[in-house]
Amino acid sequence: MLEFQSLFSTLWVIWFFLLFGGILIWTLRPSKRAEWQQRGSMIFQDDESGRR
Repeated sequence: MLEFQSLFSTLWVIWFFLLFGGILIWTLRPSKRAEWQQRGSMIFQDDESGRR
């Protein structure tokens, strides 16, 4: 049972890093740059009612 715990622990770490890397690549891909810039500047734009 102890050898399975070591194996699952290693697989969990590998799975976590692959998942984390995949999420980073998916969100930071160059085709999304314009969308992220628009979202980042959204707070500085006036809304429809003219309030800030």
